[in-house]
Amino acid sequence: MRVLILVENLPVPLDRRVWQEACALRDAGHRVMVVCPRMRGYDTPHEVLDGIAIYRHWISGEARSKVGFFWEYLTALWGQWWCALRAWRAGGFEVIHLCNPPDILFLVALPFKWLAGVKVVFDVHDLWPEMFAAKFGRRGPVHALVRLAERCTLKVSDAVIATNESVRAKILERSPVPDTDVTIVRTAPNAMDITSAPDESLKSGRAYLVGYIGVMGDADGVDYLIRAAHEVVVNRGRKDVQFLLMGTGPEFDALARLRDELGLADFVTMPGRVSNEFLFTALQTMDVGVACDPINEYNDHCTMNKTLEYMAFGKPQVMFGTREGRFSAGEAAVYVMENSAVSLANAILDLLADPAARERMGREGRRRLEGDLSWDKSVVNLCAAYARLCA
Repeated sequence: MRVLILVENLPVPLDRRVWQEACALRDAGHRVMVVCPRMRGYDTPHEVLDGIAIYRHWISGEARSKVGFFWEYLTALWGQWWCALRAWRAGGFEVIHLCNPPDILFLVALPFKWLAGVKVVFDVHDLWPEMFAAKFGRRGPVHALVRLAERCTLKVSDAVIATNESVRAKILERSPVPDTDVTIVRTAPNAMDITSAPDESLKSGRAYLVGYIGVMGDADGVDYLIRAAHEVVVNRGRKDVQFLLMGTGPEFDALARLRDELGLADFVTMPGRVSNEFLFTALQTMDVGVACDPINEYNDHCTMNKTLEYMAFGKPQVMFGTREGRFSAGEAAVYVMENSAVSLANAILDLLADPAARERMGREGRRRLEGDLSWDKSVVNLCAAYARLCA
């Protein structure tokens, strides 16, 4: 089949999950095209990469307020529609695969479904109503529109893909979709070079390296980690710990200012977006990874890429004890059950002081990722969902 994937919040191939799904569908014999925004260094309007056609559109920017989200989504809708039309003229498609957030991309899919009989797959990366509530609260007409958008997307979908069991349960609770039409395709890293050599220079001459990889937005809790670094370095006087925070996002500049205000410029390195080669080397070098996404109703349902990437490299981690985080990492992490920078710092220092526990957790993380959580199993589920759609 000819498949058009729409994703609004990240470009490909930077969005690892979307790119892995696109490659898996290509390998299964489908012709795959992707529509995504031009951002974060991926500015080519149209290219073919590894046999996948990519259409990128202009977007107003990554939002930080309700007004910002309005303009971001308005420009995204126009860009996604225009690129979808280009893909249709270039040969058409039989399936349109919607990746949220947001849940408004059904507006792009509707004309193709009504006029050409195109099938719609809804790939639920995040529960958008819970995401909105975590940012802005549950009250008001905007939140009601967010909930309506999710219901509309589910209504027009012929199949639904969920990232984990808790997301699947929420979808079945809130929609008339038959349970046989909701397939779990877990996020898992793939094709990461775990043979990369460590680089001790990343530790800046210190004994330990504590790492973070991921988006730096207002829902990701990176401020907790920076304040935890302040607790470790300044309040506890530990000058033997270096922190490496990799990634970017709408809060990057504010977080860099917070680091500098707390006097941590020499102890907290923030290189921004990094290459795969740098990332793999850093993951190989770090002693402990951190997933600082705070505990809330939204994060409780999220499978975090960073957690799985630490596990792929056999690294122990400290995380706030979100429900899906605990399921993913199992015995490969130390869990902090309150959103507290001081508690996060305590857990980091306790783990650094216990090399046997770090070794044990690293082995368990890699075992889980190579077994129950492997991407190969997710590929089987993804292809099975498309086979049912074809039938």
